[in-house]
Amino acid sequence: MLLRATATAGALAVLIVLSQLQTTAQQGTGRAAGAAGGAAPAPAGRGQVRPECANPVIPAAECGIWPGVNWADPPLGPGPFLLQTAVPQHRNIKVVVVAAGLNQPWSMAWLPDGTMLVTERVGRLRVIRNGVLDPNPVAGLPEIRVQGLEGLMDVVVHPRFAENRWIYIAYHKPSPVPGATTPGGNPLIEGESVLARGTWDGKALVDVKDIFRSGATRTESSRIGFGRDGMLYMTVSASGTGPDVLRSADLNDYAGKTVRLRDDGTIPPDNPFVGKPGHKPGIYTYGHRNGHSMALNPETGQFWVTEMGPDGGDEVNILKPGANYGWPYVSFGRNYMGPRISAAPYKEGTELPWVVWVPSISTTGATFYTGDRFPGWRRNFFVGGLREGETPRTGQLVRIEFNERWEEVRREPLLRDLHQRIRDVRQGPDGLLYVATGENAGAVLRIEPGQPAAER
Repeated sequence: MLLRATATAGALAVLIVLSQLQTTAQQGTGRAAGAAGGAAPAPAGRGQVRPECANPVIPAAECGIWPGVNWADPPLGPGPFLLQTAVPQHRNIKVVVVAAGLNQPWSMAWLPDGTMLVTERVGRLRVIRNGVLDPNPVAGLPEIRVQGLEGLMDVVVHPRFAENRWIYIAYHKPSPVPGATTPGGNPLIEGESVLARGTWDGKALVDVKDIFRSGATRTESSRIGFGRDGMLYMTVSASGTGPDVLRSADLNDYAGKTVRLRDDGTIPPDNPFVGKPGHKPGIYTYGHRNGHSMALNPETGQFWVTEMGPDGGDEVNILKPGANYGWPYVSFGRNYMGPRISAAPYKEGTELPWVVWVPSISTTGATFYTGDRFPGWRRNFFVGGLREGETPRTGQLVRIEFNERWEEVRREPLLRDLHQRIRDVRQGPDGLLYVATGENAGAVLRIEPGQPAAER
């Protein structure tokens, strides 16, 4: 598949170069972030100070980003990799490279026949069959805006796929800004968070249609998932820093929210804000910075959503209808220049996160383990991380154990020896865990049981 051009050939070449530079910078920082630098005399971070950033109205609206450490992640290598875990029953594990040569893989899903679908942020949907990556991207995708952390996000298969053959994708759609132009006089294009549905014909997506357009641009991550109620849930991020963070609390804006939709993209009449003036009817929860997972708890039926904090304050939130999760007014984290986001991490009327990271690991995709291949890991929650404490080469997969009330009792970082950014983790139909690395030279990995631990 070729990504359709949205500018003239000359302008497109410039955009590609700028996009590559921005992607490299953001890969170095390992997290979502705003576009501007901080006020003097603090370190400039990225670019010139925007006027609205000089005196932020709240700490989260600060635009400054402390200069990052420039240390690229090492090549992954062919594997397999033999590693160990803290659980004696699974002391030895083997990590196998299923497919390499992927560019920023973002999400994974499986068809009933075992075919794996993998999204690449650069706007391609890939297929892995019988452990082999098809060199040809899936045809039929819509026009996708790819810049920075915008692009092709999540992919989900309809629960009744055998009947309807429907596949859903979350992506950024090129959206002209009314009346705005670039310095070169071209229309200014931004990326809008959109949900599309297409029909799988065995090789390509056909009859692809946008079924939900958020109208929210300048957004980043997006995840989707089906709930037990048959509804489709989707995260729509807000900008990580700068004045745009205030949008997360604005109930007339889909940025910084999760939405709840029917499988055709229409709004259910029992959504919490339906019929309320000045409220977007699709909103299910608000006050989010972003959402990097949509993991359904197999026991409670509630969605657990990972949320990447600023400098510290990564969260796992349990979605409750109509709830406010506090961003940008409360957080356990600090902004990128050091000051705390809030004096206290809670205020009345907001939900406390269920799990918190300080320092941040730049949380990404997550999944509950329910399989038989790792019985000692059942009821564990696995969370990907791009890097810890703003330091490169510390990407990891975190395994979290809970008691019978789903209260955290232990967490263990895994895969740190690989020094790769972890973008997503999913349980496959074979009961094994699959991991996508968030690299320009990305890969899909499979975690398998290793040799049994030696008896003493």
